[in-house]
Amino acid sequence: MNRSEILASIQSKSPEILIVGAGINGVGAFRDLALNGADVLIIDRGDFCSGASAASSHMAHGGIRYLENGEFRLVREAVQERNRMIENAPHLVKPLPTVVPMFKIFSGLLNAPFKFLNLLDKPAERGALVIKIGLIFYDAFTRAQKTVPPHKFEGRAKSLEKYPKLAPDIKFTATYYDGQILSPERYTVELLLDGEKDGGKALNYVSFMGAQGDSVRLRDELTGSTFNIQPKIIINAAGPWIDFVNRAFGVTQRYIGGTKGSHLVLNHPELREAIGKNEFFFENKDGRIVLIFPFYDKVIIGTSDIPIQNPDEARCTPEEEQYFIDLVSRVFPTIKVGPEHIVFRFSGVRPLEYMQAKTTGQITRDHSIKEDRAGNIPVLSLVGGKWTSYRAFSEQVTDTVLARLGKPRKADTLKLPVGGGVGYPAISLAQIEYIKKIGEVLSGSSTAGQTGDNLMPKHLFERYGTRALEVAQFIKETSTESLKSLPGWTVGEVHFLVEHEKAVRVDDILIRRSTLAWLGKVTRPVVEEIAAIMGASLGWSPQQVEVEVERTLAILKEFHGVNL
Repeated sequence: MNRSEILASIQSKSPEILIVGAGINGVGAFRDLALNGADVLIIDRGDFCSGASAASSHMAHGGIRYLENGEFRLVREAVQERNRMIENAPHLVKPLPTVVPMFKIFSGLLNAPFKFLNLLDKPAERGALVIKIGLIFYDAFTRAQKTVPPHKFEGRAKSLEKYPKLAPDIKFTATYYDGQILSPERYTVELLLDGEKDGGKALNYVSFMGAQGDSVRLRDELTGSTFNIQPKIIINAAGPWIDFVNRAFGVTQRYIGGTKGSHLVLNHPELREAIGKNEFFFENKDGRIVLIFPFYDKVIIGTSDIPIQNPDEARCTPEEEQYFIDLVSRVFPTIKVGPEHIVFRFSGVRPLEYMQAKTTGQITRDHSIKEDRAGNIPVLSLVGGKWTSYRAFSEQVTDTVLARLGKPRKADTLKLPVGGGVGYPAISLAQIEYIKKIGEVLSGSSTAGQTGDNLMPKHLFERYGTRALEVAQFIKETSTESLKSLPGWTVGEVHFLVEHEKAVRVDDILIRRSTLAWLGKVTRPVVEEIAAIMGASLGWSPQQVEVEVERTLAILKEFHGVNL
């Protein structure tokens, strides 16, 4: 169903379950509920995965540092879920070798027990012995899955041989494996589309206005129209905005005490070459855990952990920017980084549970369900959680909701592929054959060759996994004409994202259905050309197209520091 059909459908027959917030936790629950035959609607006041879930560090990881907080259950769950993400979405989540440079040997040995007992509030540098113990635990949690190799330690000489620009005063490096989410936004959208195939309904740009009695009032942010529905259960999955949503129906209990995390994307070939295929994960001089890791041909560095009251105000500040630039010298002292290398900035708020902690690093990353009522309707607020643990959290939520509705669980998501991960060819030779199939679909067009890009099948496979055949078929049937402003893209692909992936704004495509903005590939001509194509699909007037162009340019400048 398209947007208009969904709006008409839910007004004629209310869904049983309303999920407010289409970040990863909301969408994970949506998919699991739909898979089990529940009548579920998910809404978001913005685009899908446009809030906290879009501002993650792009990591699928267990959180090795949470071991010293005593959160063994959380770390065990997260490393197992990390492996499932790598297996179920291999086109979007890749194993990532992670290097930990160590400058001391015994430092921090007594800190872990003190932090475990909540008696230490100032972080101190972890030495090689503490890190070795942590990695032994980390490996033990998922040894049976064998998805990634165990860790290994190397001394100074071997480490400097492998990474010549590494700081010469290191004592050891440890290398272990986590996962990298190439596009959290695409992962979330593909998960959501899977839920729709199972009968769920999803709407972006629809706001929750409030609830009274048995009714909930919603507003279509694209038209300004409002309407009522009568769900049996509300799931508040608004992340850092959970308390704001709850206040709309009179709940004043504070659940969220979020912290802001910001990152930079750098175009820095020297730094990119120095790190190779590895993430560098280390403590800065102030004790803050920071990271540098590859992102296609770019580099992401981050992250901060700063208390914030209003998530709408999250921006990467000049102070954070300078902090990130300076941290590179901690491990790569000869590599110079400056503002001129920045192509994209992003910042968001972790939806952490409100609690009194001596440092932000001691606030739990675990998840929980809180229960309230909106009028006569039960409300389940999904508090906390890590990106990596979304599936396990969604399973818990689904079990809770199904029990309330008196419905049995019919299926689970443990080994269920996500989107273009279905039938994904794991071996290089099989991938080459699959890319050939995509090329055959494209070349079957009566306008074959108009794309002018022999790499188009490979581009589509990299972007969509096994869904690339569907995308190629659509391009063949609509338009294989290349975009004038953007190599590797066609008019047909933009139409596909509008008609099959619910993109209704230009920034939906530039930031969330693709990584174009993240990689610094957006120019004003790109914005104008994509706006014109979307306008043709959505029936915009020339004036609406121009308004959308200016709106997109303003968003890129305000939220991401991209001035076009």
